[in-house]
Amino acid sequence: MNSFGFALPGRVMFGRGEAQKAPALIRAFGGRGIVVHGADPLRAEWLVRSLQDQGAEVATIACPTEPTLPMLEAALDQARGAGADWVAGLGGGATLDLGKALAALLPAPGGIMDHLEVVGRGLPLARPPLPYVALPTTAGTGAEATRNAVIGLPDHGRKVSIRDERMLPRIAIVDPALTDGSPAAVTLASGLDAVAQVIEPYVSARATPFTDALVLPVIETGLRALVTLMRIEDADARDRLAWTSLCGGIALANGGLGAVHGLAGVIGGVTPAAHGAICGALLGPVLEMNRRLLPGSGRIAKVCGILGEVFSVPAAKGPRALADWAKASGLPGLVAQGLDPASHRAVAEASLSSSSMKGNPVAPPLAELEAVLTAAG
Repeated sequence: MNSFGFALPGRVMFGRGEAQKAPALIRAFGGRGIVVHGADPLRAEWLVRSLQDQGAEVATIACPTEPTLPMLEAALDQARGAGADWVAGLGGGATLDLGKALAALLPAPGGIMDHLEVVGRGLPLARPPLPYVALPTTAGTGAEATRNAVIGLPDHGRKVSIRDERMLPRIAIVDPALTDGSPAAVTLASGLDAVAQVIEPYVSARATPFTDALVLPVIETGLRALVTLMRIEDADARDRLAWTSLCGGIALANGGLGAVHGLAGVIGGVTPAAHGAICGALLGPVLEMNRRLLPGSGRIAKVCGILGEVFSVPAAKGPRALADWAKASGLPGLVAQGLDPASHRAVAEASLSSSSMKGNPVAPPLAELEAVLTAAG
C-alpha cells in the first residue's frame, strides 16, 4: 500500500446557495482584493458589487482564455498596484488557476521563472501566498482543490505548473448553481475532464485508500450525470457532476493522474484547444491502451465494467463506447482541435517526462502513445 497524507483546501463548502456566503467570508481577509473572472465580467458582477457594498476595494482581472505566461505577466503588473489583502477566482479552471498564480506570486520577491517547473527554476515560494478563495463555475478541473496553477508557454510549446503546498485555496466554495445553464460544449468538455479526474486517480500507480474512497463512488454517478446533461438541463445532474469534479480535484492532488493528462499537458502547449476537450478525446483510447497492457488489473476492469453498465455494452467495449458517445455528443477529435498528426511522435516523447504520466498504472511504450493519439484524432 502506498503511504499517504492529505492535501486539502483550508475549508471546503459544497451546496446550492453556498456562493452567497462568499462576500462575507472574503471580506474577513481584509479590505482590498482582486477578483479574477472569465471572459464575461457580468458573471462576476454580483460578487464584486456585494464586496463593494461591504466596504471592500475591489480590482478585477479578466482571464478570457487558458492562462499563458504573457497573460500572467500582464495580470501581475495590473495587480501589483492594488495592494491586495486577498484574491478570489470566479470562473472555470483557467480562471481559478490564474487567480491561484496571482495569490502565490504577488508576495513573492522573485520573478515568475523562479517558480515555474520544467522551463524555470521550480523553486518553492519564499513567502506564503495571499489568502485565495476559489468559486468554480464549471465542473470541471477541480482546480478549487489543487495546489498548482497551470500556465501555458507559447514560445516553448508547453504547459507547466507553479506548484506549492501552500497554494491550496483557503476556501473552496463549490455551488453547483453557478454551473447551471452552461453551454453544451462547455459542459461536455469540462465534464469529461471531471470524469477523467476520478478515473485516473483510481487506476493510478499512486492510488491510496483515501483517493479510492473519494473517486470510486462517483465514477458512475458523474458519468451518468454528464450523459443526462447532454440530453436535458437538470439541477440534480449539475449537483452530481460538481461533486464529481470536487472529488477529482482532491484525489488528483493526493494520488496523481495518468497518461490522459500526461499527453494533454503537451497537446495543450502546441494547440489552442481547451484542456477538457483534449482530455475527453484521450480518455477512451488511454483506457483501452491500459486495458490491453494490463489485462490482469482489477482496477481497470472495474472502470471498464462501469462504462459497460452506463453504455449498455460488454465491459471490454466500455472504453470504445465512451469515445463513441463523446464524439456523437459533439466532442471534436484531436485533429479538429488543432493537433497535427505529424507531431504525434514528438508529443508522445514529451509526455513521457510529465509528472502526470508517472502516475499511469503501466509505463506505456512510445508506440502505444502514438496509437492513442491516432485513435483520439
